[in-house]
Amino acid sequence: MNKSQIKGVGEKVRGKINEAVGKVRGDRAQAVKGKLQQGAGEARKQAGDAKEQVKKNNP
Repeated sequence: MNKSQIKGVGEKVRGKINEAVGKVRGDRAQAVKGKLQQGAGEARKQAGDAKEQVKKNNP
């Protein structure tokens, strides 16, 4: 697991938390921010996954 994967997963978790807090508080902006964070985290994680795949295929 590389840094991009770890940071991506962390960003997704923060996004889920923000989304949940936004829903509980009725704060639509915070809920949307959480969704966006989750998307950014997934993108970063996938970039890390791609790096790992390249490493694995090119020793």
